[in-house]
Amino acid sequence: MSKPLSLENELLSDLGKSLVEGSLSDRRLLAETSKQTAIQILPNASVLKIGGQSFIDRGRSAVFPLIDELVENLGRHKMIIGTGGGTRARHAYSVGVDLGLPTAVLGVLGTFVSMQNARMITYLLAKHGIPFIEPVQFPQMPHYLAERGAVVFFGMPPYTFWQENPKIGRIPPHRTDTGAYLVSEVFGAKSMIFIKDERGLYTADPKKDPNAKFIQKISVAELKAVDLQDVVIERPVLDMMENATNRRSIQIINGLETGNLTRALEGEEVGTIIYAD
Repeated sequence: MSKPLSLENELLSDLGKSLVEGSLSDRRLLAETSKQTAIQILPNASVLKIGGQSFIDRGRSAVFPLIDELVENLGRHKMIIGTGGGTRARHAYSVGVDLGLPTAVLGVLGTFVSMQNARMITYLLAKHGIPFIEPVQFPQMPHYLAERGAVVFFGMPPYTFWQENPKIGRIPPHRTDTGAYLVSEVFGAKSMIFIKDERGLYTADPKKDPNAKFIQKISVAELKAVDLQDVVIERPVLDMMENATNRRSIQIINGLETGNLTRALEGEEVGTIIYAD
């Protein structure tokens, strides 16, 4: 026999009673929910995001040395490895746009390319027992990390048809950088490292502008104020960092330089650091 509603409410905390009886649009009430500190679920793990176009698309010459460095760090660091989509995702977007498909459908197409890259990285790590996991398997991630030291997932957030429309155009605004970052924030990871083919953030694309200047460390507010034409990560990541609880800084490194990943995993400020004030 179920308890009367009044008795159930008596068992609630003051905040619980307010949430049951109040409005979730009440800003004062919403502010109360942040007084209890959110736990860090996996504080000893680092989230790594391997770029699609910037890294995986380079093939063997780029990927194999990185695989070796990942293996070298097994047993020393727990790693949650996400993958980007790259050139094939961009091709899917271009065809989808030409066919008139909406943003959310384009997001579904990009998801499967990111998944292909994740599976390729998984097969290269298979002899070390590193598993590929999908979002539905995330509750088992602590077990996999404890047993094998690393997991591989696809970076695209599984929004499918719930992907929001961008302010400009139709390309999904929340792609693999965003998905990997959200994993680091939700699980309270030790660090969020983006593995690219450049040293980090520049004032312009260094591949196109020889006068581009390297930025070693910058806040989100400062980065938004300078309003760079080209940014090395997806802009929604910057917006999310401003409201983040656990992951208020990210690191961008050049994975083509052997040793950079290890240095970043060990806490060295190699590459670029972007942080929220």
